[in-house]
Amino acid sequence: MDFAKRQENRQLPTERVLELLKRWLPIAFDRAEVVGKWVWVSFTEKQPQSMTAELSQLGFHWNNRRQVWQHPCGVFKGEPVDPRSKYQSFHPADHVAA
Repeated sequence: MDFAKRQENRQLPTERVLELLKRWLPIAFDRAEVVGKWVWVSFTEKQPQSMTAELSQLGFHWNNRRQVWQHPCGVFKGEPVDPRSKYQSFHPADHVAA
């Protein structure tokens, strides 16, 4: 893993993270949820190491408490409660034309 690139990717804005997911990890894009400015990706099953390595390289980290991969999109303030109760939340794959 290129840790410098990972750190750089953690600063990307929400729209750019979604673009990269759509292009490189369409399965993750289909499961992505935008919460505030963060991008969350959740799976019902365990993902292969290659998928988790790609998510990590893109700047995502695993949140064990919420059971999702999260990307801060340059915003590093954590929320002690579920931020979906405070911020707008949507699934970008629902808004993309086929």
